[in-house]
Amino acid sequence: MIRQAPAAEFDIRGRIVSAAHALDDGVVSVRGERIHAVRPVTEWAAAHPDSAMPTFSGTVLPGLVDIHNHGGFGHRFDTVDHAEARAAAEFHHSRGSTTVLASVVTGAAADMVAQTTMLAELAATGVIGGIHAEGPFLSSARCGAQDPRYLRDPDLELTDRLLRAAGGHLRVMTIAPELPGYRAVAERLSRNDVTVSLGHSDAAFDVFRKSLRPNGFGSLVTHLANGMPPLHHREPGPVAAALVAAAAGAVVVELIGDGVHVDSGFAALAFAAAPGRVALITDAMQAAGMPDGDYQLGPQAVRVTDGVARVASGSIAGGTAHLLRCLAWAVRDCGVPLRDAVIAATSVPALSAGLADVGDISTDQFADLLIVDDNLQLRRVLRHGQWLT
Repeated sequence: MIRQAPAAEFDIRGRIVSAAHALDDGVVSVRGERIHAVRPVTEWAAAHPDSAMPTFSGTVLPGLVDIHNHGGFGHRFDTVDHAEARAAAEFHHSRGSTTVLASVVTGAAADMVAQTTMLAELAATGVIGGIHAEGPFLSSARCGAQDPRYLRDPDLELTDRLLRAAGGHLRVMTIAPELPGYRAVAERLSRNDVTVSLGHSDAAFDVFRKSLRPNGFGSLVTHLANGMPPLHHREPGPVAAALVAAAAGAVVVELIGDGVHVDSGFAALAFAAAPGRVALITDAMQAAGMPDGDYQLGPQAVRVTDGVARVASGSIAGGTAHLLRCLAWAVRDCGVPLRDAVIAATSVPALSAGLADVGDISTDQFADLLIVDDNLQLRRVLRHGQWLT
């Protein structure tokens, strides 16, 4: 990917849509890698009486924040190859996800630790926003595309190994709360500023609900409705527990917005039940941006047919979309207002994963911006004050 050298200071004019601002005609002033100011165009013009008005560029969104991502464009994050993981991140950057958490899946403990060690180095240099560990403390009954051979009950020894390997860059860990040892591990993660995300769980409603804040440690729910029993009126399970907690403002629920993992009607329900508490994610894997064929997710082989990835058991094995496509699906197919969908793909996931300086268009944040047209088609990407081409 070619990066153009950043200008010392420049202005971007357009319709601005973010958590902090909703301006029909505004100007974002960029200085170096940060946002210097955000103003209505009339205020900008008054402050620059001798300057030509910037050209209206389209709709300006914050850089998207994908907190659940396993790879893309033929590349994986579950690797010890720096170049491969970097290429996966840069693919998603180029599609508008300027901040990506690299997700590792359940595998042999030594492999997960080695992958985490490598990813921590990329996080330290800003290539990725941090690390998400999806496993191995997950329910075998709801393992989905997680390899059941490597599932285990939560234990502090492996947790500490992963924390040391991550060097402060482990942002999220997915755990099934019904497993023995959950509370001790959740407490250890919370003390190390890691977001505890509940998922791949077969727990009953009460067990799942009591594990969510304010009563428990879980403040995030991993890909709502996937990796858990279906919502049923006599057995409401984790789906209902998560929506109740999210509606009360206690947790955030992830939603895979690719049109495959959940129906648009279910997504509309989640947005309506828990406004401001939905985080759109891709759950993207190696095949994102690639044609149908054979790929890999952790230790398991994956076959992609008609854009849907599955392991041999038939379980869906991650997504093949990028996050801007998920945002557009939420608006177009689910009837979610544009600003709500933008917030679900930017500030909500950023805050839920403890990510600073990203996810909004506001003074002193990183200058991570997208310019899109009226159909949410990507025109340009700005990351840390540099245009990506």
